[in-house]
Amino acid sequence: MLGTGRCVECELYIDGASLGNPGPAGYGYVIRCEDGIHKASGHIGVTTNNVAEYRALIEGLRRCLELGCRRVRVCSDSELLVKQLRGDYRVRSRNLIALHGEALELMRSFESVEVVHVSRELNVEADRLAKSAAKTGTGETRSRGR
Repeated sequence: MLGTGRCVECELYIDGASLGNPGPAGYGYVIRCEDGIHKASGHIGVTTNNVAEYRALIEGLRRCLELGCRRVRVCSDSELLVKQLRGDYRVRSRNLIALHGEALELMRSFESVEVVHVSRELNVEADRLAKSAAKTGTGETRSRGR
């Protein structure tokens, strides 16, 4: 089910943060597409960093659908998440199995999804959003047209 927005191709930068592992956690994402930049973050309670990474992916993919994106390039600095999504690593953690399945289901909603590992330096804004949500217990949503 694709949205009716003007975005066709999107880059989705995601990150999750946990202050302690487990600890207070948050996610952040940044979507770059034709109609601008869309950012959001959220606090997700006490959980692990890996759960927060998956929540960032899921929430970001949901927003991409709302924006009407058809082709998505997911950029993450989490090697574990990237390799699990590509099928290089099995998902063994009970905490991640359902989230992994939910992410794969969302990914099937798009014409194409590419998942790439990026350096932390390329993921600074998503990282900042995730850490802020974990620390403050709140989130934010912003969109900016080009």
